[in-house]
Amino acid sequence: MSASGAPVPSPPLDLNRATTWIVTDGKAGDENQCIGLAEALGLRFETRHIAPRPPFGWMAPWGPVDPRDRPGRSGGVLSGPFPDILIASGRRSVPYLRAVRKASNGRTFTAFLKDPRTGHDTANFVWVPDYDDLRGPNVFTTLTAPHQVSARRLAAARVHPDPRLDGLAWPRIAVLIGGDSRHLSYRPADMRRLVRDLTKLAEGGCSLMLTVSRRTPQNLREALRKLVAAKGGFFWDGSGENPYIAMLALAESIVVTSDSANMVGEAVSTGAPVLLFDLPKTYIRHRRLFAGLAMAGALKPFIGRLEELHYQPLDATPAIAEAMARAYAAHRALWS
Repeated sequence: MSASGAPVPSPPLDLNRATTWIVTDGKAGDENQCIGLAEALGLRFETRHIAPRPPFGWMAPWGPVDPRDRPGRSGGVLSGPFPDILIASGRRSVPYLRAVRKASNGRTFTAFLKDPRTGHDTANFVWVPDYDDLRGPNVFTTLTAPHQVSARRLAAARVHPDPRLDGLAWPRIAVLIGGDSRHLSYRPADMRRLVRDLTKLAEGGCSLMLTVSRRTPQNLREALRKLVAAKGGFFWDGSGENPYIAMLALAESIVVTSDSANMVGEAVSTGAPVLLFDLPKTYIRHRRLFAGLAMAGALKPFIGRLEELHYQPLDATPAIAEAMARAYAAHRALWS
């Protein structure tokens, strides 16, 4: 299965009454994708955070669940009546999804986001990005991932702009900074280049609206804070309401670092030009995503200047939700 450019019809089922669990180990990237999909489907959900002890976490995705978390065990993370729908993401959640699917005798509809590494038939419905290799009759692929930056939220943020950002001079540039990961680390040369190129924008009259990650190196965080203090703009220090969607909604252009495919996918949902600050050792599969977005006219490299790009907002979340709703309808028909 794959997404097309056609308008996405409404899901064929009223899913409001379906009980739903979101199962992850709490990693923000995984959980945000699951929540974005659940919200697009109109599901009422509860989150179940897993924390398997060694060696059970080490054995995921192939091993069993931690025995203290066996389905139905009082006080365990999978306690209580089994849900109608379970949405999971992340390697360590795979045994938990399989355990609920088995314990419910297949009645619980299971959806997994990204490659579970245990085959397409691990869940009833699997979403993977186009750049992943997994395929199967129940696998749905799109260029970008599901997320919570919906057209509705962006529109609301434009109608009622965040007062911390509304007074900034145009052009307003959202700057989304990631950080070190198991795939790459920010080198001193990378950080100097990023600060230099952002300084060019600020000295050229742009208002920087800047947010950093928990993974952002402290010395880079401090350099960026000083840049905004010296040149003007907005730097979110973690206090007050998170301005992330407001920044995306009000941005004339968006600069984003290449360590986060999720942030890039959220940025292109706005329709604003997206400028990618490339980092060496960027995950090769993410480079395939960036190439696809460049071909779609949404993205160019960031080299210290603004670029003119024209494209329709790219948000695959509604299409993924539609595909999952149809898979759920087919599943329910087997049990009716």
